[in-house]
Amino acid sequence: MPSKEDLKRQAFQAIDDRADEIVGLAQTILKNPEPGFRETKTSKLVASKFSELGIPFRSGMAMTGVRGEITGGSAGPTLAILGELDSLIVSEHPHADSETHAAHACGHHCQIAMLYGAAMALSQSGVLAELSGRLVFMAVPAEEYIEIEYRDSLRREGKIEFLGGKPELIKLGEFDDVNMAMMLHTTSTPAEKQLCLSGTNNGTVAKKIQFIGRGAHAGGTPHLGINALNAATLALAGIHFNRETFQDADTVRVHPIITKGGEAVSAVPADVRMETFVRGRTIEAIMDANMKVDRALKAGAMAMGAKVSIQTIPGYMPLSQNQDMADIFEANSNDLVGKENVGHVAHRTGSTDMGDVSQLMPVIHPYVGGASGLGHGADYVIEDYKLAVITAAKALTATAVDLLGDGASKAGSIIGGHRPEMTKDEYLKFMRQLASEELFESD
Repeated sequence: MPSKEDLKRQAFQAIDDRADEIVGLAQTILKNPEPGFRETKTSKLVASKFSELGIPFRSGMAMTGVRGEITGGSAGPTLAILGELDSLIVSEHPHADSETHAAHACGHHCQIAMLYGAAMALSQSGVLAELSGRLVFMAVPAEEYIEIEYRDSLRREGKIEFLGGKPELIKLGEFDDVNMAMMLHTTSTPAEKQLCLSGTNNGTVAKKIQFIGRGAHAGGTPHLGINALNAATLALAGIHFNRETFQDADTVRVHPIITKGGEAVSAVPADVRMETFVRGRTIEAIMDANMKVDRALKAGAMAMGAKVSIQTIPGYMPLSQNQDMADIFEANSNDLVGKENVGHVAHRTGSTDMGDVSQLMPVIHPYVGGASGLGHGADYVIEDYKLAVITAAKALTATAVDLLGDGASKAGSIIGGHRPEMTKDEYLKFMRQLASEELFESD
């Protein structure tokens, strides 16, 4: 029986032999960016690559998701390797689509390529027969929490329930037979080095707000109007004054924008729109901050005699990673790039829907270098595809071999010792209870 190290070398050789093809896939996706729930070309490309590998797959879950599956030489748990399909919208990005302004300013094109590289190595190199259990390769839509209006329209039409890809796939049952999951994301932060272990992430809820006043001539009869912009401004002040009540350890972030400030400069604003995210390290911190935001919104409306409509939309759950899985990934990272090139980050204040998966099962969400610029910015580009795609594919592959090799003993131990934060039913109940729409009338 070959050792795990022999299996890794065998799989790595398969990746090296097809490195140009794997990188080429990333570059093809880079040139064809598509935002969440619109990733039709990317989805078809993934399906065609799975077909070329002879991997059975299904497509069209959560509109554009693709799921391939292979089985090892003996029974065991199911490990999912994930890659995200979607782009951002960054019109100034050098690779932005000229019509849609979509751009891969977060490196998701590399995720799909490393997913393909791992799928190819694990299915084609001869190692699969030595693994126990199943491998699921999941290309997932809509991780970036953007185009809220569009996604909410899909929700109202009944095409989706949740505005993120992984929550929607959880609802659809695509994780029901999965025991553990992992993915790898690009980073441009030098301190995170070539491969990086990450700890926790903030969760988030989204809010769409409308202040409703009464229009009047702004010069002639402003006293007859109700200024919705003033109500919104007071609400913003109330949110800001609450910031001293947010505890540092909770890493709360509230960052509202006004998306509509009125109709005409000569009219008292009667319709003002606002959007915000409310982020926090724990569910309790998010709920506390969300309550304070709602209170400030209502206070602003009350002060001006206006109305305020508040829609709260479930976002992403806080991310928690399994330490035993992370230790395995770190050992492989040390072997691939050297211990001195492996970074560590305890907490990130951004959010990801991998957090939702982490509520249900053991997961890891580490990072790989090779990018430069600011994440989500016009200058975020991949400079080292060998690191960001090829080394990344090897890291995922090696971790899969460690988890499912030797009768999947390590995977079994991790799964047996893990206590999920929620069951699927508890998760769905929480998300559905979080969704709300309220009209507050100050009279």
